[in-house]
Amino acid sequence: MDKSNIFGNILADSKNEQFYEILKNEKVRIETIVSNGHKSEKDFWYDQDENEFVMLLEGHAIIEFEDKRVEMVKGDFIDIPKHVK
Repeated sequence: MDKSNIFGNILADSKNEQFYEILKNEKVRIETIVSNGHKSEKDFWYDQDENEFVMLLEGHAIIEFEDKRVEMVKGDFIDIPKHVK
């Protein structure tokens, strides 16, 4: 059993989001996503087949849904049901 750090191996890359898989099995996938001001293209919506739990560990984020915007700060989390625009 190896110890890891969620902030380890993160590179500053303003052009691309970074995805680091922490744990994956048949029931759950946990990953670190590093964004530096990234946003989806205009009129693009994610339509995911699985629920998504998002926790913001650093910085500030805005998650925009079809009917509202959720502003997040360090420590905030949100559970997004599958197929929510």
